[in-house]
Amino acid sequence: MRPPTAGPNDPGRSPCPMEALLGLLAGPWTTYILWVLGTAGPLRFGALRRAVPGISARLLALRLRLLEDAAVVTRTVEPATPPRVSYALTARGFELAAALEGLNAVARRWYPDQAAAEGTPARIAAPAGTDQMASQL
Repeated sequence: MRPPTAGPNDPGRSPCPMEALLGLLAGPWTTYILWVLGTAGPLRFGALRRAVPGISARLLALRLRLLEDAAVVTRTVEPATPPRVSYALTARGFELAAALEGLNAVARRWYPDQAAAEGTPARIAAPAGTDQMASQL
């Protein structure tokens, strides 16, 4: 994992935790990447890129690096030729499940035709070895 980009005494750091969290999630594609990883589970870069249609490889790499730096996503490298790299939510990433599921509920109400056509998952899968995410929140 990379060191955090902003320390507690950095002048650019917000004193408000909500502002910091919203700043992290507000970037282009960020919440959708989290949703995909939460519903599909760990994915390799190419599979994740296909699951987020319209995102460029460069922007996906930037978003994943940002989420990894924030300890929301983990990057696992499997030794192989070529190396296999997969991304998954961390426990911290799964803490966002209730918020993302709430947004999904609104999206399904606002865009029912799209949700039915795409088969949008209704819930984020609980991390391995735990009960349903809702019981933890």
